Amino acid sequence: MSHQTVIVLDFGGQYNQLIARRVRECGVYCEVKPYTTPLEQLRAMEPIGFIFTGGPNSVYEAGAPKADPAIFELGVPVLGICYGCQFMAHALGGQVTEAHEDTAREYGKTETYYDTACKLFKGLPERGISWMSHGDYMAKVPEGFALVAHSDACPNVAIADEKRGFYGVQYHPEVNHTEHGVDMIRNFLYEVCGAKGDWTMGDYKESSIKAIREKVGGGKVLLALSGGVDSSVVACVCVAHGLMRTNEGDEVETAFSKWDIHFVRVDAEARFLEKLSGVSEPERKRKIIGEEFIRVFEEEAKKIGRVDYLVQGTIYPDVIESGAGDAAVIKSHHNVGGLPDYVDFKEIIEPLRLLFKDEVRQLGRELGLPEYLVMRQPFPGPGLAIRVIGDLTKEKLDTLRDADAIYREEITAAGEDKNINQYFAVLTNTRSVGVMGDGRTYDYTLALRAVTTSHFMTADWARIPYDVLDKISTRIVNEVKGINRIVYDITSKPPATIEWE
Repeated sequence: MSHQTVIVLDFGGQYNQLIARRVRECGVYCEVKPYTTPLEQLRAMEPIGFIFTGGPNSVYEAGAPKADPAIFELGVPVLGICYGCQFMAHALGGQVTEAHEDTAREYGKTETYYDTACKLFKGLPERGISWMSHGDYMAKVPEGFALVAHSDACPNVAIADEKRGFYGVQYHPEVNHTEHGVDMIRNFLYEVCGAKGDWTMGDYKESSIKAIREKVGGGKVLLALSGGVDSSVVACVCVAHGLMRTNEGDEVETAFSKWDIHFVRVDAEARFLEKLSGVSEPERKRKIIGEEFIRVFEEEAKKIGRVDYLVQGTIYPDVIESGAGDAAVIKSHHNVGGLPDYVDFKEIIEPLRLLFKDEVRQLGRELGLPEYLVMRQPFPGPGLAIRVIGDLTKEKLDTLRDADAIYREEITAAGEDKNINQYFAVLTNTRSVGVMGDGRTYDYTLALRAVTTSHFMTADWARIPYDVLDKISTRIVNEVKGINRIVYDITSKPPATIEWE
């Protein structure tokens, strides 16, 4: 089954993946493409609509990102958001200038008034709060456009050429702060683009299975399993690299022993720790782990004869954060940017590559995986290697394992695991003076991290009750040797990432 597709054209904004997630929540398939994607490639995807994202640039500056203006001649509806709106105005004959205090520079929550006769605002209240973030001003809107929303300071908060299906907004409808923002996106999809809402996980499962069978044919496949929910959806060589949490390897093996799968668990702790010895730079850790993963899989493949394909559980946030297309590299994922240049497989298959984390969970349920496995705590492929800051030793890993186990045990006991989407401990490379008994200590600081999120592209820090944090802190300091100070990370994403490295 082929799905209707919306293309999110990426101009470098921080919420671009959230836009894509919102479109899928509305039952419409979409993909994020860099603004540099050739027009013919975009046309070949036969999109029913484009959404231009925000971005940090000013469209009137030299070198500002600009898509091929012929995109407006494809006869496909366009929704421009912030920079995307200003690029559309600029490309179609309008004028965008730097905003001054008297010409509506706006940031944050802003009371906004909407023309509900416009398709974008159909069925919505005439006023509400929108989340503004623009330092530029449309001094002149293009010919054929009407002003369809305004604020007290800005007369052209939203513009529309309904005849051509072109809409521009100078706020972010995709964020929770904008009231009815998702409804506006839904109106664009259904009222303007004529979406049918044909994106379901059941359809995705069937079409993915069909595509993989056609690709593989009679070839042999090796499936890479790291223990997290993403790779669990594709299973079945588990690399025990010594970087897992307490009892993790046993739990994964137990879970997969219930199926008729040739499950292989490879004890590779010594080789991974040898390769990582003395390495403290995070990206170098990821690259080493990525290459060693592949080498282990290649060795296992040789034991069962020629294997043509390697299947991995790469998901969409991994791809974006590793710098796919024109995106900046935030961090390399061992199964994307961390792969070595040479791989001894005909091809790597990544059936989850275009799915967000919560969509992977839905797919797991469609495939019949048990709920405890589907809802398993997210765990990065490099494992605890990126949760020990600085150089790695087995002693540090064991210390972190013990502390993390206590943290997870107390979060579950308090019932907070139902409210938090990801939580884990980080062993920092900071040592500080403490006192235990009557003696001086000079031990490590442990950081606790917990976030709430659904799509893992943005996240807020979790408000764990103080009494729970107190119990966790007391237990770890008393029971885990080498730690004398506990801190709690209260940074959201952005500006931070969820993991520390």
